[in-house]
Amino acid sequence: MLIRGRRALGYTKEDVALPIELADYRESGLLVASGSFRVALLIPMCGPAGIWAPSCISSAQVAAAELNRGDGIGGRRVQLIMIDAAVEADEPIEETVNDLIELNAIDAIVGMHLSAVRQRLSKVVRQRIPYIYTPLYEGGETTPGLFAIGETPKEQLAPALLALQARYRPRSWALVGNDYVWPRSSHSLAKSILKASGVDLAMERYVPFGLPNMSDMVDRVEASGAEAVLVSLVGQDAVNFNRQFGRRGLHRKAVRLSCALEENGLMACGRGNLERMFSVSSYFGSIATEANACFKERYYGLHGDAAPALNAIGQSTYEGMHYLSALLRDHGTVWRQRSSRDMLPVIHASGRSYVRDGGLKRPDIYLARADGIAFSDFKVL
Repeated sequence: MLIRGRRALGYTKEDVALPIELADYRESGLLVASGSFRVALLIPMCGPAGIWAPSCISSAQVAAAELNRGDGIGGRRVQLIMIDAAVEADEPIEETVNDLIELNAIDAIVGMHLSAVRQRLSKVVRQRIPYIYTPLYEGGETTPGLFAIGETPKEQLAPALLALQARYRPRSWALVGNDYVWPRSSHSLAKSILKASGVDLAMERYVPFGLPNMSDMVDRVEASGAEAVLVSLVGQDAVNFNRQFGRRGLHRKAVRLSCALEENGLMACGRGNLERMFSVSSYFGSIATEANACFKERYYGLHGDAAPALNAIGQSTYEGMHYLSALLRDHGTVWRQRSSRDMLPVIHASGRSYVRDGGLKRPDIYLARADGIAFSDFKVL
């Protein structure tokens, strides 16, 4: 299937450069002796966020193959170097990246990882190589040479929360999340919206990554009497929470909203644990848009029907690779002095659909309902 797909799309074996893991890269002798354009693909490969890794790798590989079918990046063939950027990773990511930059062993970073990791890395990279940060995040990133391309709570959470409030009219919300910057920032916005709407805050709680048992969290939500829950937990932590929530039948008492529940997490939660569960995102694998249809054709054409599930987290690495290429092509002399706040006009391939808002380009945002182990009832916000 994979070979047939490559041929159907016109890819050669050289185009489809298999990603190489950091340990193999170090042993290969290519750290400095390489004519390739080496992109450090920073993704979590362990911990709660590790559930996203297969989709991220597969999506980035499609972009690398497309770029290599042309002139690569800057006339050099693209090579992906996979690096574990999980909070729980054995090696400190800052030391790893700094060493690779000093050795001239990587030419750019495409990162799909938690904001806590981005904040640490932003102090290390220091404009030496371009750094594209791809997932949804809390907003406000202004580090020169670092470009955050995902949607923010103002774009994503705010309209979704108001839409569910208008539909179900819950009298109170519970806010639950992992203890780091994205959930806390998202919840700060949510609290201001709820206060302005005259809606009560029933509880707010944060837990460390990888909490082995979510019973206490679910107990607290149930005891709070909340009629709606904003779930800002990551990866497997969100899965564990939703499983227990569903098994207790709490969906009969409260509607749930997540900004980070994607297709892998949906399947892991289980069909019976997702009633009245909603997710908001700028991308879902089953959205019927022209941009997504083109992306899906290339994705499954390369990887076959058994490829990892398409989702917003994975698609972001595909988009990040193309953003990187277009950034260096169109803004190669100024990227070190620019940042996310500059809104550079970077024209790049994406599985997302974009609209114009006051002269600025922004992605469509969709509210979707969990329907078994798929998303449905997409509403553009």
